[in-house]
Amino acid sequence: MDPRRRLNPDELRHQALEAARALLIEAGPQAVTLKAVGARIGRTHANLLHHFGSAAGLQKALAAYLARTVCGTIRQAVTDSRAGLGSPREVVDLTFDAFDREGAGALAGWMLLTGNEDALDPIVETIHELVDEISSTQEASHVPGIAAVHEETLHLVLLAMGDAMMGGALAKSLGLPRDTARRRAEAILDASVASVSV
Repeated sequence: MDPRRRLNPDELRHQALEAARALLIEAGPQAVTLKAVGARIGRTHANLLHHFGSAAGLQKALAAYLARTVCGTIRQAVTDSRAGLGSPREVVDLTFDAFDREGAGALAGWMLLTGNEDALDPIVETIHELVDEISSTQEASHVPGIAAVHEETLHLVLLAMGDAMMGGALAKSLGLPRDTARRRAEAILDASVASVSV
């Protein structure tokens, strides 16, 4: 990218968030600084400060960006699953990957530790919107109830978050296969699908 090329604010934000996401995945949340993101896209710290306000503002924008991206992917997986093109395991894998490989779990943990809890709001709100959207598109005769859908989402997200934070070490110490939490989440979703189709 030519650092001298003038970008409109939306282009700059998008490039900055993509760079922040890459840094998050490569080096962890502590690497997501205005200076590091600026260096990656050929912009100054002051330029990014103008667009995000602070490092905390960048983190909050990154959380919202990850939430939109991840929930969009999960939404498509759920749609495919309903059309017979996917499975509950695919929804589980996408959710777990979002918190693990895509860095959402590390980012959430970092923000909680640094006192930036409100930066998690975009993730929570986007997941809530996704769940409500999924619930409202189901036929009434096939809905186990909005409370059940919310409980399943809570289960899935907490399992994915916990697995991202310490799943590998805990599974190893207990002598369990690495994908045990994913298999448990899949069993929960399979049981839910079975109860709805009865």
